[in-house]
Amino acid sequence: MKFMHRIPFKTFACLVAAGTLSTVAIAETPIIGLITKTNTNPFFVKMKEGAQQKAEELGVELRTFAGRYDGDNESQVQAIENLISAGAKGILITPSDTAGIVPTIQKARDAGLLVIALDTPLSPASAADMTFATDNFKAGEMIGMWAKAKMGDKAKTAKIALLDLSTSQITVDVARDQGFLKGFGIDIKDPKRMGDETDPRIVGNEVTQGSEEGGRRAMENLLQKDPELNLVYTINEPAAAGAYEALKSFGLEKDVLIVSVDGGCPGVRNIKDGVIGATSMQFPLKMASEGVTAIAEFAKSGSRPSASNGLDFFDTGVQLITDEPVKGVQSVTSKTGLAMCWG
Repeated sequence: MKFMHRIPFKTFACLVAAGTLSTVAIAETPIIGLITKTNTNPFFVKMKEGAQQKAEELGVELRTFAGRYDGDNESQVQAIENLISAGAKGILITPSDTAGIVPTIQKARDAGLLVIALDTPLSPASAADMTFATDNFKAGEMIGMWAKAKMGDKAKTAKIALLDLSTSQITVDVARDQGFLKGFGIDIKDPKRMGDETDPRIVGNEVTQGSEEGGRRAMENLLQKDPELNLVYTINEPAAAGAYEALKSFGLEKDVLIVSVDGGCPGVRNIKDGVIGATSMQFPLKMASEGVTAIAEFAKSGSRPSASNGLDFFDTGVQLITDEPVKGVQSVTSKTGLAMCWG
């Protein structure tokens, strides 16, 4: 039998202690994953920034992943599997395929990870432990209320164009559209479905894919249907910018009010420049920051985040931005908005 070279006990004890402390330090540093749809969209860039800031503050390790393009479910699946293998405590995800990602999300939850959907709920929403998001119905409702107050008596005979995202009845798309109509005082029939309204003030719904070009094309289509349009709702600010360009090409930009949702810096600058009348700002940095805090607390105590009062998700806030405030609708100016915006 061979014997190892004898090490003085004091030295051995110090080495063991040092090794043990190192192992404990590593074990006590929770790993949190952030998986976004892409790493180029300014919304997700701001989200990553918020997560990194909070992770550094709390002393946790943040690992970030993103799809190669919007809709890349395969990359998100691989990211989740990597985080499960790494022993992560939780995952924050903006799902590209809200239903397709669910089986892999379930694997993560079965492995003991806390999963929080950011901005976009899973399908079903209960497939995640919690969703941290903007109250998109409220965001729409705020711009609807503002538009109604801004138009005054003309609201009774408004001619409204609705520039939505798609025809797929996506949760965010529906919530913003229906919130806007309710805020404007229109009977929305089924709040979980767009396009079933019968109010004669609605000229029509067109899809934009959330892009400037889509907004321009949708606006042109609705102007052909009714050239006397005077109010335009858009799913987001790029679509609003496209709608404005279409109106300008017909010399109508001074006669039509545009409202939108997002709060990106280009959109807020368009408030300042008079392109958009009002927009509802959401807070991607706060979404991710609060998500990291929730998972860090879960790693520490096992406690799970709870939904905001009266909602089935955690509300990360919304703020109306306009340079034309109206009575009864709380808002801040574009100057204030530019200090809070993203992108």
